[in-house]
Amino acid sequence: MASYVKTTTALAALAILPFPPPALAHHVMGGDLPATAWQGLLSGFGHPIIGWDHLGFILGVGSIAYLMGSRVLLPILFVAGTVLGCLMHLGGYDLPAPELAIALTVAIAAGIVATRARAPAGLLAAMLVAAGLFHGYAYGESIVGAEASPFAAYIVGFGAIQSCIAVGTAVALHKLVGRNYMRETSAMRVTGGGLALLAAVALVNTGLLG
Repeated sequence: MASYVKTTTALAALAILPFPPPALAHHVMGGDLPATAWQGLLSGFGHPIIGWDHLGFILGVGSIAYLMGSRVLLPILFVAGTVLGCLMHLGGYDLPAPELAIALTVAIAAGIVATRARAPAGLLAAMLVAAGLFHGYAYGESIVGAEASPFAAYIVGFGAIQSCIAVGTAVALHKLVGRNYMRETSAMRVTGGGLALLAAVALVNTGLLG
């Protein structure tokens, strides 16, 4: 019982940790544009982590990947979407209401995770790629105007960190449930509840709620 409580507490803390507000996600380098490949890589590593709405959705992607039994493919599809979205931003293409769309992706992930919904694989893959477009579009804001080297490193950075977090979340849940440390229903409800809280805060920040 004690182990169950500790695990539940840890999952809840992970899901609802009060990360810095979204505005900080655009200032990984203190507001400066990355000028070297190393700075671009560090900025790429940091952007998905300090943006709590991005991080929340990445954890949601990992949770969904666990539920669907696709611990690597679904995260890769999402990451591919973020790369494409970033390139779209740099190419001058506009996506409507990206901040609102990102908040809604977190809300949708919360619903899927909490209810353990099994959507058709093709539909789910398309949804994750589409969600990735909006998250990647937001990532592009921090690299507009950068030279080719830091830009390429930036993409490698945010692609790598997102993949590690999403795949790591799926693997961790697999081990957690598979070794009977926690029931799947409980793990998904805790994670989904945390994502729902993050989604509510994100929607308030967009002005849609509150």
